[in-house]
Amino acid sequence: MNQSRPLSAGTVTLVGAGPGDPDLLTVKAVRALARATVVVHDGLVDDSIIAMAPASARLISVAKSRARHTMAQEAINALLVAEALKGETVIRLKGGDPFIFGRGGEEVEACRKAGVSVDVVPGISAAIGCAAEANLPLTHRDAASAVSFVAGQCKGLTEQDWSGLAGKGRTLVIYMGVATASEIADKLIADGVAPNMPVAVLEKGTRGDSRALRSLLADLGDLIVREGVKSPALIVVGDVVLHSDAEDRLFQFARQAEVLA
Repeated sequence: MNQSRPLSAGTVTLVGAGPGDPDLLTVKAVRALARATVVVHDGLVDDSIIAMAPASARLISVAKSRARHTMAQEAINALLVAEALKGETVIRLKGGDPFIFGRGGEEVEACRKAGVSVDVVPGISAAIGCAAEANLPLTHRDAASAVSFVAGQCKGLTEQDWSGLAGKGRTLVIYMGVATASEIADKLIADGVAPNMPVAVLEKGTRGDSRALRSLLADLGDLIVREGVKSPALIVVGDVVLHSDAEDRLFQFARQAEVLA
């Protein structure tokens, strides 16, 4: 922490809002939200969670999408700092957990640099919550003893080295991979993962309109298109998928392969 700056009168608390279901909020998260005078929230945070804020709290959306960024991360950092320096109790609501692809680390660093008091309330990550809903064990004694999380929507995707992250005895969870699913499948197969490795797509996990679908790695891109999968969705690659309740779409892939043959 920058010791040359006194702590501000206001505070910033990064709160993990979980994968969507408001019942999955921690008690600490609910208590923090109840104290908010300003709520800065992502687009992935369910409206029912935002509604838990006091009626007097000011709500600020910093929702982002693949095609449209309403506010750059640097501007979000500056916003949190500015509101805290005005003496506000700022709750930064973030989908899942703030430190799993949530850029929470950047926001904490910005607050500390500005002398703003900041703390973090962890949340159930999307991977944990969505997998649990589908009864999909990310580890299983018969299938996997290691789990890796990667982002499927980032610069230089094809140049990234994912070798060793997926395959027998391992589970790979891919965030933000819907738009690049075909490229992801090609990349993993090129890195040596078997085309018939089971995959699951967990769409809008823990929400009322959630879906869990299962197929094979070679079918991943086509599965996304056939089923009209929309973000937010996670992709799980590994034999653990066979232990889940995900709806089997293997027969559609087999039928398509027969037609092509």
